[in-house]
Amino acid sequence: MTNAVGILSTGSYLPKDEIGNEEVAQRVGTTAEWIERKTKIRTRRYAAPHEAASDLAARAAQNALEQAGVGAESIDYIIVSTSTGDSPSPPTATLVQHLIGAHKAACLDLNVVCSGFVYGLALAADLINLHPGSRVLVLAAEVYSRILDFDDHRTAVLFADGAGAALVGPVEEPYGFVGVDLRSQGEDHKMIRVEAGGSRLPASHQTVDAGEHYFRMDGRSVRDFVMRDVPPSLERLADRTGVPLEAIDHFVPHQGNGVLLEGLLSVSGLTNARTHRTVEKYGNVGSASVPITLDDAHRAGRFKPGELVLISAFGGGLSLGSCLVRWAA
Repeated sequence: MTNAVGILSTGSYLPKDEIGNEEVAQRVGTTAEWIERKTKIRTRRYAAPHEAASDLAARAAQNALEQAGVGAESIDYIIVSTSTGDSPSPPTATLVQHLIGAHKAACLDLNVVCSGFVYGLALAADLINLHPGSRVLVLAAEVYSRILDFDDHRTAVLFADGAGAALVGPVEEPYGFVGVDLRSQGEDHKMIRVEAGGSRLPASHQTVDAGEHYFRMDGRSVRDFVMRDVPPSLERLADRTGVPLEAIDHFVPHQGNGVLLEGLLSVSGLTNARTHRTVEKYGNVGSASVPITLDDAHRAGRFKPGELVLISAFGGGLSLGSCLVRWAA
């Protein structure tokens, strides 16, 4: 049996409600032109009132399983990356298991905010190395529209809802995962946060009145972090794998902000890579933005077998994650 592990299929799900800049601008007190100029975002999706993170994740999972031509009963593990899970308990992954009928799968949630999908891929590869032949559904699902403060226009215009999926399992050599680089910077944990709702600040009338359950982000500090720390992460991965950045064929980054992406590309060293973007039509979908963009490119036939795909994300924690894959799906 091969020891190589890679991505077997992808999937995604975007809620039906498309929200344009005009509607968001009215809620936050700015203009549609300002939103697009500052973020490059034109539209985004918000979940319907009856939809939660598990519903979005289950739809993305079903799309990935259908693409692979396998049933849910063949899945050994389900990993759900989310910072907007259905509830504090039980794990959202167990709800997805129930929805899709993956009854033999062991399930767990992962919260590394926007970096979580890359961490999930790394964990999936390790699980398969421990249990050769296993299949792991790595999902990311976010419902940010429920925790946005529309009085905070710089943050509210960015975030959206959706889910993405990758089915991970054995592949033929030389395909599959080439390397990964994961980093955390806990000293900067206050840059991206939801302050209330946990054990330090349990939900109460006071925390709700103070807006402490809303998502908060120090956008300028996060921008500085991305520009300063993401390029070295890519260089470390290149050094570790022996694959120079100029040899990368495709770049699938976290879709944080279109303007930020352009700045990052200018210093990334990825001179020959095609960068894939969905931020303009889907906004920042947190940890789901990478698998949504990956699925968008894969279904469009943009990846060819053997091509090198670099996946990179950054988010709360602060956290960084980059993964290099020789495409096999």
